[in-house]
Amino acid sequence: MTGVRAKNSIAFSQTLRMATKLAWIGTAHIHTPGFAGEALKRGLGCAGVWDHDAARAKKNAENLGGQVRSVQDMARDAEVSGFVVCSETVHHLEIVGQLVGAGKPVYIEKPMGFNAKQSREIQKLLDDHRIVFQTGYFSRGLATVRALKQKVDAGFFGQITRIRASNCHSGALGGWFDSDWRWMADRKQSGVGAFGDLGTHVLDLLLWIFGPVTAVTGALAMGTKRYPGCDELGEAILRFKDGAIGTLAASWDDLADPTRMIVTGTKGYATLGGDLMLAGANGEFSKADVGESVPAGFNAFLDYLGGTPAELVKAQEAAYCDTVMDAIYTSAEAEKWVSLE
Repeated sequence: MTGVRAKNSIAFSQTLRMATKLAWIGTAHIHTPGFAGEALKRGLGCAGVWDHDAARAKKNAENLGGQVRSVQDMARDAEVSGFVVCSETVHHLEIVGQLVGAGKPVYIEKPMGFNAKQSREIQKLLDDHRIVFQTGYFSRGLATVRALKQKVDAGFFGQITRIRASNCHSGALGGWFDSDWRWMADRKQSGVGAFGDLGTHVLDLLLWIFGPVTAVTGALAMGTKRYPGCDELGEAILRFKDGAIGTLAASWDDLADPTRMIVTGTKGYATLGGDLMLAGANGEFSKADVGESVPAGFNAFLDYLGGTPAELVKAQEAAYCDTVMDAIYTSAEAEKWVSLE
């Protein structure tokens, strides 16, 4: 009987996967190929693909094993399990407005909105229609990040005084945004440049781990100037509500980002890179014991659709992160502090 139950369980799991059908609304984002690969690996169905770029829609529909369909058609389709929005950010608000009436879960690739105003409007649409939401903050699932948050919550550092955070890669140096993904370096379509694109991941972690901020200021630079009018790097200073001061760096012009976070407090300190290194009041550094990583970002969304418990980002959290990021851009362009109280 055990073997029969096991076979039945496998068959049920396979049926459940095939019954999960994703509707792809926009396929412009650089993460679309990775998301498509994960969906195909899991054997998930494709309810259809829409993109304002007909060639892009056709290419992705063929890859995913679906058909090119209109947004309206897929929004009315009872077989759709969830929507995946990977369009240019400037289209997010209009798209979400067409989807929420279906009452289905929605994944929106970060940032949630083109600017703070649109992010808050998207949040309201999602909340008013009680839509299950997820976005691409995959770093929340990393074992080292989760262990750091546990230490902060437990008071290991005492009063936290200083936080350094960064998220940098060599995308501009490597020409990542020269062709297929060129829109991501066009602020008229993306809303942000390198600082907003990469910085949002670590800004989310800062807000998730250390809480809200009261004021921000920042500086942006064009770096190599490969993408005219688009920042390729930046730095921000954040005043946290609990009194800590943090800095955040993000760049497309860095060869490496060896230390992603430094946390110091009155009782201890830590560095977060490949490992989480901790020191208490005695100042002795040691590698922290961490648990297992958990699915986050797109993988957590797919887990949720498949009936597996998953930790999802709240729409309010994503909108707040976008609001803080918008304030950093405003402060950098005006060369002043911007209050968030």
